[in-house]
Amino acid sequence: MRIPGISLLKCLPVLMAACLTGATSCNERPVRPAHPKTDKLKVPDGFVAEHLFSPSDSGRGSWVAMTFDDKGRLIVSDQYGALYRLQLPAIGADSTQKVIIAPLGLGTDTIPGTDSVSPKVSIGYAQGLLYAFNSLYVMVNHNPNKNFDKGSGLYRLQDTNGDDQFDKITLMKAMEGSGEHGPHSIILSPDKKSIYLIAGNHTDLPEMDAYMLPKNWNEDNLIPRMVDPNGHAVNRMAPGGWIAKIDPEGKHWELVSAGYRNPFDIAFNDAGDLFTYDSDMEWDFGLPWYRPTRICHAAGGSDFGWRTGTMKWSATYPDNLPPVINIGQGSPTNLVYGGNARFPEKYRRSMFAFDWSFGIVYALQVEADGASYTAKGEEFISGSPLPLTDGVIGPDGALYFLTGGRRLESDLYRVYHEDADDFSEPLKAPEPPAAHAVRLQMEQYHHGPNPAAIEAVWPQLKHADRFVRYAARIALEHQPVEQWKAKVFTETDPVTVIQSSIALARNGNASLRDSILNKLVQIDYAKLTEAQQIDILRAAELTIARMGKPEGEANNALAAYLQPHFPARTNELNRMLSKLLVHIGAPGAVSTTLELMAHAKDDTATQQSLLTSADLIMRNPQYGMTIGGMLAKIPPAQQTYYATVLSAAKEGWTDPLREQYFKWFAGAFAYQGGNSFVGYINNARKNALALAPKEQFAQLNTLSGDSIVKAGGNFTAVKGIQPKGPGRGWKVEEAVKMVDSIGYGSVNFEQGQAMFAASLCGACHSIAGQGGVAGPDLTQLGTRFSNKDILESIIDPNKTISDQYGATVFFLKEGGSIMGRLINEDDKLYYISQNPFSPQDIRKVEKSSVSKTRVSEVSPMLPGMINRLSPQELVDLMAYLKSGGNVKDTIYSNNQRSASR
Repeated sequence: MRIPGISLLKCLPVLMAACLTGATSCNERPVRPAHPKTDKLKVPDGFVAEHLFSPSDSGRGSWVAMTFDDKGRLIVSDQYGALYRLQLPAIGADSTQKVIIAPLGLGTDTIPGTDSVSPKVSIGYAQGLLYAFNSLYVMVNHNPNKNFDKGSGLYRLQDTNGDDQFDKITLMKAMEGSGEHGPHSIILSPDKKSIYLIAGNHTDLPEMDAYMLPKNWNEDNLIPRMVDPNGHAVNRMAPGGWIAKIDPEGKHWELVSAGYRNPFDIAFNDAGDLFTYDSDMEWDFGLPWYRPTRICHAAGGSDFGWRTGTMKWSATYPDNLPPVINIGQGSPTNLVYGGNARFPEKYRRSMFAFDWSFGIVYALQVEADGASYTAKGEEFISGSPLPLTDGVIGPDGALYFLTGGRRLESDLYRVYHEDADDFSEPLKAPEPPAAHAVRLQMEQYHHGPNPAAIEAVWPQLKHADRFVRYAARIALEHQPVEQWKAKVFTETDPVTVIQSSIALARNGNASLRDSILNKLVQIDYAKLTEAQQIDILRAAELTIARMGKPEGEANNALAAYLQPHFPARTNELNRMLSKLLVHIGAPGAVSTTLELMAHAKDDTATQQSLLTSADLIMRNPQYGMTIGGMLAKIPPAQQTYYATVLSAAKEGWTDPLREQYFKWFAGAFAYQGGNSFVGYINNARKNALALAPKEQFAQLNTLSGDSIVKAGGNFTAVKGIQPKGPGRGWKVEEAVKMVDSIGYGSVNFEQGQAMFAASLCGACHSIAGQGGVAGPDLTQLGTRFSNKDILESIIDPNKTISDQYGATVFFLKEGGSIMGRLINEDDKLYYISQNPFSPQDIRKVEKSSVSKTRVSEVSPMLPGMINRLSPQELVDLMAYLKSGGNVKDTIYSNNQRSASR
């Protein structure tokens, strides 16, 4: 017997609960008790979110990795501690059934949260877990210390005597790299015969037994090389983050894909294709080499072009592959395919992508498109704050996920559909397009030399599908160069010439340089499509990057070939042409580039993403407020690109051109990009000054804004005073007691002002005429509120939210939501302000696209903003607030710490 909409097995606990909740039948679902952890979560209609466990409450750390074992138990890892095994209550179980949890070690562990003074664990500190082949695979991310003596690497745990306890541990491969860009996730292959694993760009690629991506990578960019001025990843070179495939015993390791920044997780879809969710570098926001977080189809032998600093590749370059979809800013932590979920078909065919920074799980419908995929998506789960770390589909078809990381408060949740049993039948994978099979055929030749390869792949170098062309070229590169280089010079098809020239530039020796360039310039450039023009320019760039700048006639011939097409009709072509022509010293290259630089406008289409940056501002104060400031004064990326190219130009200058060029920098310092923007601009300025005539240095240095840089310029946010701590998770009662006990007898105005900025108070609030306008003015705060009132508003901002400053959530009919302040509305439109830094920027949303609205129960000001402050720093902040930002206030009278009197 089956009652529509719910199984009989599921019905029993519901019926048992019905008498307690007032439900009169199984089909009449009981009202679920409210829970503060789930009440603030947004989930689609028909889905239920359950809070299962809070490890932080019992001293078990902050959980970041999870997997189910063969008995349906959940195994998790504390980011900085032990493993645990959990027996979970079934969906629909009564509230008396609790999570049963036990440490999972090798019998020698003393677990954090116990009475042990010096916690020690035998295995843990994992950012990836997989139960498979009667073993638990653990990806340790750690530098050895006294509490845990194992370093980063892949470990295998086994139960050799059948007592349901692991007693054997094997290091399968040690890895050089740790931290947030270290080794990450592990998953099982669709055929359940292999294991795939992924690591970030601070993890050295270990020696592999095989390489689907040929081991010939390089930086391959003629733009002047500048590394991050704040020091991030300055020494990290190609291939960047990587994905490998291994057998269950770890005897054979093969590189599958590389060129990522810091993807945490990977997932297969129902066609057996692999995907990952790569991170952005938020400090690069506003710079021409910035790339948003994105979903990548990690095809065999793929390179996705991450390189350090300015050297990052454009997604248009033929020697790397483009993303399936750009998501936007954030911190990717998890990717899981919904194929085994008991969800409606739309979601079973979705990739669920987790963003830690903004607390969003995206549901991405990935659809076949030739040999690869396109995607569209929506917000599936969101909350604020909701620092998502890992998620899996459980044996019951529910989505289980964790929050935490970086020692934040951690929680375990479960999301399931109310009609889960209606979605228990397996879905049939759709028939892939013909190009998909051709790509897979080409990838069969990515494992080394094969006598049949050249004949098979050569015709596919001109295939209409970019992923097929790429796979064919990589297959060609696996074959000995001597067997195919002659074909490059006898080939007549222009597309084949371009692709094979790229292969030869990457694998041949420098003696072939002029021959390759000569072959390329014989192609009729005007008859090529824009994509083919990008490819031929890239082929020339690779040849020069790998084999050196041409000289004499070869250099003149290349300049003569390219100059008639510069400037071009698109920004991307102009970037490539300016870079090439300036590098080879072509006549007129500097003046033409400078002319473009003066009027260049950015292409909004090139950075289209699922969620706009403005959508993220109010979801996380630490990241969102920074985004808001940048959007208010966003830099011109195209102009910045030209400025960077010209910073290495040694010839082609006149005095008026130099004056025009250096004057641009002074204006550029007024823009606000990511934390590294000003540093990059200033480094380009200094590089250009080093090439200027010595007698003009002083004048050009002043003209280009040297005084602005010395005065701080846009460095304020980077160089401002930051809390020294140690911080703590401040509670209202503790904070009030601490402030009252220390008192205001010895407070420092400058320190309080600095803490006001460092805690991001000034992002939304003004005080003494300075600061933001998205929140109430705080100048009169001290005359109206007690210490307890002020601290309660800071620590628990959701308790009372002013209607004037609260946000509204607009639920869209097509899925997802928009959050912001409702400024105005008319018959057709809502007018929404999303950016506290630039409240005059209004987003218009058609009312017909909105299904419902509600006032947000979450304050735009999130809790925890003062958690970095020490007791004295908190007192200094409170004094600054109570004084209304007035250094002459009586609160600073007769104390010895205030330097500004």
